[in-house]
Amino acid sequence: MLDVTEIVRTHWSTGEGRFNHVEVLKRPKVSSRIKSVWRRSIMANTVTQEYMQIPAVTRAYTTACVLTTAAVQLELITPFQLYFNPDLILKKYQVWRLITNFLFFGPLGFSFLFNMIFLYRYCRMLEEGSFRGRTADFVYMFLFGGVLMTMTLTKCLQLFGVFVNLFFLGQAFTIMLVYVWSRRNPYIRMNFFGLLNFQAPFLPWVLMGFSLLLGNSIVIDLLGIGVGHIYYFLEDVFPYQPGGRKLLATPAFFRILFETPQDDPNYNPLPEEHGMLWNDQNQEDPR
Repeated sequence: MLDVTEIVRTHWSTGEGRFNHVEVLKRPKVSSRIKSVWRRSIMANTVTQEYMQIPAVTRAYTTACVLTTAAVQLELITPFQLYFNPDLILKKYQVWRLITNFLFFGPLGFSFLFNMIFLYRYCRMLEEGSFRGRTADFVYMFLFGGVLMTMTLTKCLQLFGVFVNLFFLGQAFTIMLVYVWSRRNPYIRMNFFGLLNFQAPFLPWVLMGFSLLLGNSIVIDLLGIGVGHIYYFLEDVFPYQPGGRKLLATPAFFRILFETPQDDPNYNPLPEEHGMLWNDQNQEDPR
């Protein structure tokens, strides 16, 4: 019996792109089977290649967020197993909550898709832009932002208790990434859904206003903006002031763990200067 899968695998791996078994292709039944398997192989190969083209940190974080939301949607886990709770972390040793509260963005819907688009877009543009070739520094920014948000949330829970409804910090983390990107690209003109024209540094505030219009609390957005500004100030402003110095030095073992190979010459990064593809317009740096 003819092994259709093996024929497809053999010819695809040799890069021929078409089958040389003319006598097989002339048989309608077998030919259709081969073409079907071949098309599926091409599609799977293309999807895999596109997925692997995403930078490592962006790929890992967005995948973890999607899988976590899918697990909740399929009722494999519940949000109550994921949210941030200092008592459960310290007394019950449920340390995974330190991470999982950054991975859940709510049930599938408009809010989830909106957050995923921004998370993927700006995380990738940072990694391929100002953090290109600096994976260790990018991971260290993740760690700094996550720790600072966790400490802030813990303090808020101690002060205000149940009145602070900030048990998931994924949205705040996304706003932090957007804020850092916007401050590093201050001269980019953006257009938000065709309604507002503004420069990139105003993007986090526009998103906060949009969140307010949707009836959401803006406290989490303010937390993301605050942490993003602290990172931006310590990394991009203070070291260049008279008497300033670099306070956020990436540990050496981070560089060992996340040392990246040389860039692939065929790799096409996502252009950082294009923002959120909402009719944004580039503007030359007046300097």
